[in-house]
Amino acid sequence: MESCCDLQVDVNGEETFMVDKKIISSFSGRLSKLFAKSRSSVNNFKVIFHDFPGGGENFELVTRFCYNNGIIEIKPSNIALLNRAAHFMEMNESVSRRHNLLEQTEKSLEQISYWSWSELLVALKQCQDLPPVAKSSGILQKCLDSLIGRVALASGSEASPYPSNSSPDSSGFRFSCDTRSTESLKNSFSRVTWWFEDLLVLNPNLVEMVVKSMLSRKYDHAIISRFLFYYQKSKFVTATSVEKRKIIESVVDLFCFLDQSSVSCKSLFGILRVALSLNISKGCRNKLESMIGSQIDQAALDNLLVPSPHGSNYLYDVNLVLRFLKAFLRGGISKISPVRLRRVASLVDLYIAEVAPDPSLKPSKFIALTSALPGSARESYDGIYSAMGMYLEVHAGLSEEEKMKICCTLNYDKLSSEACMHLAQNTKFPSKTTVQALISQQSKLKNLLHETNHSRSFTDSPCSISSNGSRGAKDDSQEQIVLYAGKLDISADNERLRAHLQGMQWRVMELEKACRKMQTQMAKIMKSKTTSHSNAISLPKLCS
Repeated sequence: MESCCDLQVDVNGEETFMVDKKIISSFSGRLSKLFAKSRSSVNNFKVIFHDFPGGGENFELVTRFCYNNGIIEIKPSNIALLNRAAHFMEMNESVSRRHNLLEQTEKSLEQISYWSWSELLVALKQCQDLPPVAKSSGILQKCLDSLIGRVALASGSEASPYPSNSSPDSSGFRFSCDTRSTESLKNSFSRVTWWFEDLLVLNPNLVEMVVKSMLSRKYDHAIISRFLFYYQKSKFVTATSVEKRKIIESVVDLFCFLDQSSVSCKSLFGILRVALSLNISKGCRNKLESMIGSQIDQAALDNLLVPSPHGSNYLYDVNLVLRFLKAFLRGGISKISPVRLRRVASLVDLYIAEVAPDPSLKPSKFIALTSALPGSARESYDGIYSAMGMYLEVHAGLSEEEKMKICCTLNYDKLSSEACMHLAQNTKFPSKTTVQALISQQSKLKNLLHETNHSRSFTDSPCSISSNGSRGAKDDSQEQIVLYAGKLDISADNERLRAHLQGMQWRVMELEKACRKMQTQMAKIMKSKTTSHSNAISLPKLCS
């Protein structure tokens, strides 16, 4: 075929081709329409393409197709490029019914089940590097469907129907022809994670499509979660800051589609620490914090010790932990099991103890931490009391009013006797708090004495009668406690007040010990009576 170079084609400013206008336009509807509209008598034309798919390398393939009378070898390594070029140049049946590039690429795509695993990955990588086309033949989706089908098949125990040499490790493993047993598969690679490494060639957008397609096929969420963590960690090795931010945001968005129980809390903290330095979007950060907060009961203290943001004076990011707790309680306290609630309370108590010595921590933040969880979350407030002591010691300059606001979050009814005794002697706490602690202990003692007296009313033994004197002593002591509490003048000298409280506290502890001893005696008496009753019933049987 005779040809002349009367058409100059500038491809994306990268390369310029001199081609035969007649030959190229005979296969391209786009160029034939362009020349038909032109009324210029100039023999030489110049066409400039700014967004030709695949650039100069792909345009060269198109020219070969045209100069070879519509014949070219279409392979998995070039099918995506040629298909996009065919759409761009309008090389369809409207121009050439017999030899049009678009139809040939779509027919070749029908053989996708015969492609090897590595060929499939090459085609997918080409698809991700090309711009989207309005009238696409769906080559990308077909490649994705084939890839996910093979992943699911190889991860299971079924034999593949594909007569291909698809390779999970890209080394020629044949799905249909290999006769190795399941045991040998387990020895050569993990049956559920073998594809992780191969999919690292895909960009975040294509990974998003892969994961969403897997989810539509009910693929195991735990495996998808493991893959996303692996993808993020592996891609970070060579990625730029901009690329890292894109990867993080894409991965976090995908985690939101998974069952949260399948997402590792520890790994989420790892992503968070990286994300804090990348200036990720606020929406992405909110999603990440919400996911962590929903399973904060799985965290450890080290996870929560995140340094404060740049420009903050305090040591650790307290606001971050408060947001975690808010997310944890978002569904309502009634939907959280007591076990999880207590676990979070223990974790928070450890965290408060860690941040309490920080001289830059404001009272409002300390109060927010101690009151973030409901009172039912803690069985004991001894840990909170200890942290308060450290905080008040470091912040000795606080006013009495500020100290009282801090102590308002303390539940005196859930303080142990030892903690209350320590509080009565603790000069760092306001005087009013020591009185409140004593009143709480007195109330608990009354209840304890009442329960003891109630138990004794059901017994009839010499031991119980001999205890009357002791009981009278306890009642007198109880009245004495009430008398002391009524006579105390809070406005009096603090040292004198604390001396009174200390003596009363020792008295309370002595009474508690006596009550426990009485309860033990009651239990022995009841057990003795039960045993005697049982022996009385069994005697006739022995006599017979």
